[in-house]
Amino acid sequence: ADPLESINRPVFQFNMKADKYVMRPVARGYKDVVPSLARTGITNFFANLTYPKVIVNDLLQAKFIRSGEDLARFVVNSIYGLGGFIDISSRIGLEAHDEDFGQTLGYWGVGPGWFLMLPLVGPSDNRDAVGYAADIFTEPTYYLPGRYDAPTYGAEALKIVNLRANMLGTESLIESQFDPYIFVRTAYLEHRRSLVYDGNPPPEKLLVPPDDSGDGNNPAENSSSISGTSRP
Repeated sequence: ADPLESINRPVFQFNMKADKYVMRPVARGYKDVVPSLARTGITNFFANLTYPKVIVNDLLQAKFIRSGEDLARFVVNSIYGLGGFIDISSRIGLEAHDEDFGQTLGYWGVGPGWFLMLPLVGPSDNRDAVGYAADIFTEPTYYLPGRYDAPTYGAEALKIVNLRANMLGTESLIESQFDPYIFVRTAYLEHRRSLVYDGNPPPEKLLVPPDDSGDGNNPAENSSSISGTSRP
């Protein structure tokens, strides 16, 4: 559902311009200056720093075995991976997972609601917007006494620039679409739906017109379909 499309589209255009003239040049300069090995370490560090969010949402989704595995991953990378700069856990078979409160709400049957395009943030929906706010409380940096100091803001800026540098090249894919806004909206919603179902979403319910003959011989009418509105 996109009842705010008339608002979302201008915000999308604003984000694209801001990315083109600000974020993309900064990310390219960062990539030219910072070696690939260092960028990989920075990516690993920030992924590990926010991993408590994954563990908490594992528990909220009653994935107790996975929560234990993710806790082990966090501890191993934090201690033996030099604070997370080296991803030791993946090398020993502890797979990384992606969980957040938006996915937790979806897991328990809360629908995505309206699609939202947030200024400077990008695509979201009602459910994920609530999830973003809740996930703040699962980040260790939230509980630091100096979370409003310059070093904390500097680290957050580094995190954003490093993430954008990792995504260099995706802009050409978006810009080549006939309607980039529709492409981004569809890709986002499908990706989030896949995450809610851990990569195995059920088939969406097929809507078919009624058979006017009433003889029950409509093949589409007799075919089985599974609704994606509830958890198995």
